[in-house]
Amino acid sequence: MANIKSAAKRAKQAEVRRQHNIALKSRMRTAIKKVIKAVEAGNADDAAAHYKLAVPEIDHIAGKGLIQANKAARHKSRLNKAIKELRAGA
Repeated sequence: MANIKSAAKRAKQAEVRRQHNIALKSRMRTAIKKVIKAVEAGNADDAAAHYKLAVPEIDHIAGKGLIQANKAARHKSRLNKAIKELRAGA
């Protein structure tokens, strides 16, 4: 444990931020899972609606630096590709 008051404060702030970052990442993963679930169910319209909600979530996390920009782009690209393939197959 920290011996200096300022170090104790920094440790406390770091823990609060860590918990917040975990919550944000969880929200992003949940948004992605909703799109994947809709694609697997074969519902293109539902998947597209969830995708529209997931993209800002992914961008928000990438903007904060919690995930790299390339990872965000990869998620968006793969989700969009899955939706397009679903629509093409229907």
